[in-house]
Amino acid sequence: MKRKEFLRGLGLMGISSLAIPIINSCSKDDVSTDSSTNTDSSSGSGSSSSDCSVTPSETAGPFPTITPSSLVKSNITMDRTGVAFTIKITIKNTNASCVALKNAIVDIWHCDKDGYYSEYGGTSMQSVNYTSVHFLRGRQTTDENGLVTFTSIFPGWYSGRATHIHVHIYNASGTSLLVTQIAFPEGSNSAVALVNASTANGYTKGLTGYTYNASDNVFSDSTAKEMSTITGSVSEGFVLTHTINVAG
Repeated sequence: MKRKEFLRGLGLMGISSLAIPIINSCSKDDVSTDSSTNTDSSSGSGSSSSDCSVTPSETAGPFPTITPSSLVKSNITMDRTGVAFTIKITIKNTNASCVALKNAIVDIWHCDKDGYYSEYGGTSMQSVNYTSVHFLRGRQTTDENGLVTFTSIFPGWYSGRATHIHVHIYNASGTSLLVTQIAFPEGSNSAVALVNASTANGYTKGLTGYTYNASDNVFSDSTAKEMSTITGSVSEGFVLTHTINVAG
């Protein structure tokens, strides 16, 4: 069995049991420069307009949203602090020549600047207890352009994983279509490098011990269809854009 398939299995188990051994991850990235420097740290969006294949599925665990239907909101920041971050995700339907998929339900979740998830904690999976809060989790429905937009803070990282965002997509009836993850561009002038050098914004870990995409157990096989485009700056905030193809 491939290691990635094994990890997916763990993620699915986590939804029902919430008792999976922690999958730590974060990755290798170049040394960052001045955190206030403007950058257009972009990379091709995961599913380009010329590619109408379904985006790869990935594990939802070990920290999936417990009751996503209760978190219908576009601003998912809550009390978390960090570099401003706007997330724009477009959903397309491979069953209709990749036209925009209207009224799809999109759930996202990611860790805070310190690498912690809400709804979990106080265990070996995550030492800090955030079981009673729901920060950095939210649900939106796509518009006529297949677009959802979330306001958040730039994710931090935790041991064993590259910076990432989890996404679960359903059709308008609530049937699950795809669970996947969004990868971030890396490099010395990337948003990942610049943000993690920004101690003024509370990102104190830097990139020492970070796991890069190439070594990440989820992304290491390929990030071609899961790579986002990120533009902006530490001072003004960053904007992520990404397209996900589903068989709707």
